[in-house]
Amino acid sequence: MASIDPEVALAYKFPEVSFAYDERDVALYALGVGACGTDAVDDKELHFVHHIDGQRHIKALPTFVSLFPLKNSNGRGIVNVPGIHFDESLLLHGQQYIEIYKPIPSCATVVNKVKVAGLHDKGKATILEIETTTHLKDSGEVLCMNRSTIFLRGAGGFSDSSRPYSYTTYPANQISRISIPDSAPSAVYEDLIQQSQALLYRLSGDYNPLHSDPMIAQVAGFTRPILHGLCTLGFAARAVIKSFGNGDPAAVQNIFGRFLLHVYPGETLVTEMWLDGQRVLYQTKVKERNRAVLSGYVLLKHRPSSLAGFNFGLK
Repeated sequence: MASIDPEVALAYKFPEVSFAYDERDVALYALGVGACGTDAVDDKELHFVHHIDGQRHIKALPTFVSLFPLKNSNGRGIVNVPGIHFDESLLLHGQQYIEIYKPIPSCATVVNKVKVAGLHDKGKATILEIETTTHLKDSGEVLCMNRSTIFLRGAGGFSDSSRPYSYTTYPANQISRISIPDSAPSAVYEDLIQQSQALLYRLSGDYNPLHSDPMIAQVAGFTRPILHGLCTLGFAARAVIKSFGNGDPAAVQNIFGRFLLHVYPGETLVTEMWLDGQRVLYQTKVKERNRAVLSGYVLLKHRPSSLAGFNFGLK
């Protein structure tokens, strides 16, 4: 039975988790989100999986860090928080926000520090926000931050409905509001999702059987296993980096994604992008169903110099 005790949840001190990763993990993740999927010698993506032009290390996609919170989970992307009890089958991953503070090394030993960044009673549901800050173990430098927004359906109503409980640790304006323009996009990128994409992506550490077991997918209301939401986010971020960052992952500062609908392996993702200053607004659709599955933005460190003076597609 679902129950929420805010005092217990907010008082909990998460254990710090230390782990190491290497270039194999970085390359496997890149392949899992479609890098070089249609062109094995793509000059804007080969450096994510292979040492080219004398580079000593391969480069890590910025969304590689979206895997880091999994190290604190039960292997299926769910973090156990004392005081918060819910039906796991009713959990929905609603949003993901990522801040990148320095280029992501292709191999490192890091430490996760986790906290509850938000807890909100929405009546029929509870919104739980888990923030994971990752540090380099040797230097203590902060590498990145992930904030996952989780909807716990059927777990709301734990506070006075006239004054519903709401707690947050970050400023309301930290995440920019997004409104997808009506005008033509600045760029469009199309990706075919391979039938085995979810099976490949899960090898990076997200073993939720919803993405691999046909029986569990059917019980959850899907005709077959679906793609991981964070995998779709990786495809969208890749499209932005390729279209506006010339394939350079270091161009990215922040990433935000709101998950709207499921994706089936074998479908085609079409990511539409609008350049707005240093931000690239995006909306990813499934071509076959003409449905939006993801929307958000990528904040670049600098406005692309080749596009200076232009705001394509924006009024």
